[in-house]
Amino acid sequence: MTTVASAQTDIPATAWHHRHLIDLDVVSWPEIDLIMRTTDEMKGILARPIRKVPALNGRRVTTLFYEASTRTRVSFETAARNLSADVVSVAPATSSVTKGESLVDTVRTLEALGAEILVMRHSVSGAPYLAAEVFGGHVLNGGDGWHAHPTQALLDLYTMRENLPGGDLRGRKVAIVGDILHSRVARSNIWSLTAAGADLWLCGPATLLRGMDRWATAWSGGAIPGHGRFNVTSDIEAALHDADVVMGLRIQRERMQGGLLPSLREYAARFQLNAERVSLAKPGAIVMHPGPMNEGVEIAPDVAISGRSVITDQVANGVAVRMALLYLLAGAHEAAHGETPL
Repeated sequence: MTTVASAQTDIPATAWHHRHLIDLDVVSWPEIDLIMRTTDEMKGILARPIRKVPALNGRRVTTLFYEASTRTRVSFETAARNLSADVVSVAPATSSVTKGESLVDTVRTLEALGAEILVMRHSVSGAPYLAAEVFGGHVLNGGDGWHAHPTQALLDLYTMRENLPGGDLRGRKVAIVGDILHSRVARSNIWSLTAAGADLWLCGPATLLRGMDRWATAWSGGAIPGHGRFNVTSDIEAALHDADVVMGLRIQRERMQGGLLPSLREYAARFQLNAERVSLAKPGAIVMHPGPMNEGVEIAPDVAISGRSVITDQVANGVAVRMALLYLLAGAHEAAHGETPL
């Protein structure tokens, strides 16, 4: 068995056994740790003068984004090219989707045209599961509806480990503030951060926390053994007090229904991450945001660029995390077919 020898890594691709990555609820902590360690190796590659290795040479990675994206789509395409994959980007707005072609037909067409790894984003929760049922290769979820955004959660976790002393989240307080109701990022972060042993606090207006109390009850009742604490509150001072990590979430106006918020001005007055509120966190706390940001709404501009902010680190780490996942998925495929991985 080989690793990515040309990339000079020490991580065996065959240690990963999942065919797809659609959410983190089926990924164990040892597997998440494997992703983190593989990302370390990919960061080493990105630190070189030439950031390209032949690990996925000849493999076809296709991105299919039904929703607008900058960070996720570009970082996936950059990651694939860094691994020497052939990359095809499909924009549904200029494809046969506009003529009424279904998701299933689109996926089957892309596979017939040579797609082996499909990275997709869709406005409908569960769409990647449907794609995975008909696609013969690997599906990577780049975000689906309100459901999940696993790669964002993984890069968030990696960024926290990288910036917190010791890199261990056990017992660390992580506060996520904002539009929890519509956030696929928050839902995936629940799995990854509690698996890491963090003391997770979700905070926002009560109207944007609907349903989260059931998740918290399941955790506190021991239904999710081995996971860290999980708290839900509208008390922003309690959420931010002594936090090690403070993460803001965008107010998703495109998903809002009438009556959830009186106004963006009132939201900012009560929940914006400004300098005064962030000062409630520990002195060495870091500030994060998955983007895109509505500066002046969920986060103050001066906080977004402050010395505490690691928001640009999150963006940069997205490339390394997605390189790791593309490599691990491709290696699992080769192992399943009894071939030498990559």
